[in-house]
Amino acid sequence: MTSTPTEPALLPTDRIRSIQRRTLGVLSATQIMGGVGVAVGLALSSVVVDELSGSTVISGFAGTATVLGAALLALPAAKASGSGGRRAGLALAYLAALAGCVVSVTAISLGSWPLLLAGLVLVGGGSAGGLAARYSATDLSPRDHSARHLSLVVWASTVGSVAGPNLAQPADELGRSLGLADKAGPFAFAALAFAAALAIVIAGLRPDPLKLARELHGTEDRGPGRNRTVRTAFQTLRTTPMARTALVMIAVSHTAMVSVMSMTPVKLHHDGSDLKVIGLVISLHIAGMYVLSPVVGWLADKAGKVPVLVLGMAVLLAAAMLAATAGHRVWQVTAALVLLGIGWSCGLVAGSALVTESVPIDRRPAVQGLSDLLMNVCGATGTIVAGAVVGRLSFGALGLGVGLMVTAAGLWLSITWHRTPA
Repeated sequence: MTSTPTEPALLPTDRIRSIQRRTLGVLSATQIMGGVGVAVGLALSSVVVDELSGSTVISGFAGTATVLGAALLALPAAKASGSGGRRAGLALAYLAALAGCVVSVTAISLGSWPLLLAGLVLVGGGSAGGLAARYSATDLSPRDHSARHLSLVVWASTVGSVAGPNLAQPADELGRSLGLADKAGPFAFAALAFAAALAIVIAGLRPDPLKLARELHGTEDRGPGRNRTVRTAFQTLRTTPMARTALVMIAVSHTAMVSVMSMTPVKLHHDGSDLKVIGLVISLHIAGMYVLSPVVGWLADKAGKVPVLVLGMAVLLAAAMLAATAGHRVWQVTAALVLLGIGWSCGLVAGSALVTESVPIDRRPAVQGLSDLLMNVCGATGTIVAGAVVGRLSFGALGLGVGLMVTAAGLWLSITWHRTPA
């Protein structure tokens, strides 16, 4: 059946709201399962690479591989969304993560850290899927509720992401009892979680929110050609300064968070902390990332996206200074990681909502994909530098460097904000 662009506009408002509520529910369920998969592997990946390679510097590449994988899969997922809808993009991301877990289990069994890093690149698809899901939540949301709807899907990650690290040790014990290699169990468990996320997306995300939103706006699907090039995104960004600003702030927030977080398990491991302590610290950090996201979303819709971005830079600075001066105090490292998560939430929620509301709907998948690509490339670069800094200097030096970066970004944002015409 062929419809004209004006026909969907006759869809009752109550029906649109009902579809949006269903969409948010499906995306939230997906985030829970995907969050479990990402967090279980995240809790131990750097430790496993450290043990297999015998190098602290190389252990930093565990976080780099996952973030790089999220970056590499951002554009393919965005292109799939642009041509086939959000369901196609999310399915691609979670399928890659599932394959990555299988490769990781094999690599640990063989004792091969290079193969494990390759598997972690694919596991990054789980992060790519989680990031893409937040944008999926805004396709059918009213403009003055975009940050709140986006933040609800981000918040849904809390259950899986907080529980995930604490499931690492039980999953490891279960894996060994089933004949898997030491520390391979968590990755096998993550594979099941990603499989569940994939099934939820395929079965539940109907109707597709992006396809319906295009119909409601009278915008035709321009096919894969329009969304397969980064050129579309850059052309759009040249004429939308607020979207450019948002992309920079998202990238800075993510770089700061990933750099410190990726090296925290290694620091605690070297300080003598066991897996339970490491899992607890990472869980509290992830809670900081997600628990307050609805508050951040509400504040961004009410007070404005840019003020919340400024707030995020200030919180990240406080986190960096706590990390820089923590020494061997686990409680201070924990406090730094919690604040690090809150600052990241401010940057991601407010920045993503600002990107969405600044860009026409027919160009959103391309710009959103570029946003995720840039933030993860910056994050991957940050983890490489973080591993080298911690390996050659100290964890405190890493905190100081991150503090300088977010200070510079916050000052630039404040100056740019006040110079931008209302």
